[in-house]
Amino acid sequence: IPGQVDHVFVMVPGAQVLEVVQQCASRQVQVVTIFSDGFAEVGLEGKARQAALVRAAHEAGVRMLGPNSIGVANVHTGAVLSVNAVFQMDQLVAGPISLVSQSGSMMGALLSRGATRGFGFSKLVSVGNEADIAVGEIVHGLVDDPATQVILLFLETLRDASVLGTALDRARAVGKPVIVYKLGRSAQGEALSESHTGAIAGNDAAVDAYFQAHGVMRVDMLETMLEMATLAQTYARTPIPDGRHIRVGVITTTGGGAATVVDRMGLGKLEAVAPPDEFIRHMAGRGMQIRQTPVIDLTLAATSAQYKDLLEQMLACDWCDVVLSVVGSSAQFHPELAVKPLVEADKSSGKPLAVFLAPEAPESLALLQQHGIAAFRTPEACADALAVFFGRIPQDKALHIDPVWPATVPQSGNLTEFEACKVFTTLGVPMAKCAEVSIDTLMHELPYPVVLKVSSRDILHKTEVEGVAVGIANDDQLRAAAIAMLERVSMHVPDKRVDRLLVQQMEGRLLEMMLGYRLDPLVGPVVVLGAGGIAAELADDYAVRLAPVTLDQAHAMIDELKCTRLLKGYRSLPKGDCDALARAVQRFSHIADVAPEVLDAEINPLFVQALGVVGVDGLIRLA
Repeated sequence: IPGQVDHVFVMVPGAQVLEVVQQCASRQVQVVTIFSDGFAEVGLEGKARQAALVRAAHEAGVRMLGPNSIGVANVHTGAVLSVNAVFQMDQLVAGPISLVSQSGSMMGALLSRGATRGFGFSKLVSVGNEADIAVGEIVHGLVDDPATQVILLFLETLRDASVLGTALDRARAVGKPVIVYKLGRSAQGEALSESHTGAIAGNDAAVDAYFQAHGVMRVDMLETMLEMATLAQTYARTPIPDGRHIRVGVITTTGGGAATVVDRMGLGKLEAVAPPDEFIRHMAGRGMQIRQTPVIDLTLAATSAQYKDLLEQMLACDWCDVVLSVVGSSAQFHPELAVKPLVEADKSSGKPLAVFLAPEAPESLALLQQHGIAAFRTPEACADALAVFFGRIPQDKALHIDPVWPATVPQSGNLTEFEACKVFTTLGVPMAKCAEVSIDTLMHELPYPVVLKVSSRDILHKTEVEGVAVGIANDDQLRAAAIAMLERVSMHVPDKRVDRLLVQQMEGRLLEMMLGYRLDPLVGPVVVLGAGGIAAELADDYAVRLAPVTLDQAHAMIDELKCTRLLKGYRSLPKGDCDALARAVQRFSHIADVAPEVLDAEINPLFVQALGVVGVDGLIRLA
């Protein structure tokens, strides 16, 4: 080929790809997209071939997309380098949506679904194995692309979360919303069994925390991802009300249709609210009688002009945060009655407007889409889109601290509880007074009553081996408890070595919590707060954030939990010290600042008291 070649699409058999990349390098080709398979996705031999390919490309100065990429497309310029059959459609609609997909076939499926609804696309990228160019780098490029205004991600996993996180933060800063659909809601197997924290904060919970921290809107349905793109783009700069339910003003021409959305909204922090008396009087003065109900039903009571006027007044009022219009059969047969007013209404207030069309009305959907109005085909997608849109919470990043690792504590392997407590105390988390004692002498200076525990690097969960005895009142009881405990432990785990025992001061509590940390393999450090005790992972009551967290984020975690209602005067119960709990969460979350080698750490239980908190058991595992 004479002249400069900018981009090569490689379709030769896998064994010949390396030679082609070398040929590209000789012609100063900057980018190759590799459709060919037979690399990391097929096992160890394929991984070795892929590693050799990456080395050769880097040495030659060639950037590589794939292997196993189905291709790329720029709809605005018409440049299509892909074997996906979807590009055989007669006309691709250019628009503001860019899509990055780890699944080649789903790139085509989403383009097809979107195009039939009138959604316009900008860039489409199938990343394949991400051997070189990965999702994060592409998102960086889309943030800088003036033709891209909203970014959709179809993900199977996360690779290089730090690069992607920086790109997501940039997208949020410039007002380009990112909507993600992610597969892979599975556990981590053996890695999760080491602690309650691992069992609770598995892949999906940690990924949710990652997306939340970076302002990403995660959806559970493909339909929602496509349909909410317009909502997210149009109202990207809309501030999110903090600390309360989102008030939804509902106007409808079908009571049953509106109920399907309102009912679904009730699963999230969305509340259909009735207009106040002042607004009802205001509308009466404009010649329109409405009732004080959570859904303003105009099925038989309004003209097109009145519908438009009511809509404009609701968009301009202060008693609701978003307006939802639900249109019945007229959307299909008489769009001039309730669809045309949506298009013509003054929407300059900036308040979000969402529309659900109850019948199958493709022409009305397309009309609304053309005018930048977020319209939904199903009540589930409509309600879920609103919940996700208003559920994004901008989060400040916590400043890192520089505490000192205790000099006598090892920095690798499992720590004993005594050593772990030293680390937690260094962080500023209150821990119960304790002492490691000799098995022979049991000498200590703590006041009775005390708790006796087995102390071993090999035994992380002492209750499972009957290695805890509580309520010990004197030296004689301590000696008897030690003898019995050592016998029980040796029966449970005869191969585990026990060199010392731990004597700990007994503490009272109003509530047992669990405070955990884990170095997640996908997203990095996460902190977990949940219901405590030996069955913490069974309670299904926890909050997860990327670590470290700010004090405000720690309070938000506390507020998310059901069990912490018991600390706030629930049914006249004594109140616990939630401020002290928040401080403990915030300080504990900085454990990676002390030692990045920490794999997971846990205080379980953490006792919440009327004044203060105190940890009474802890573990730390280091690489």
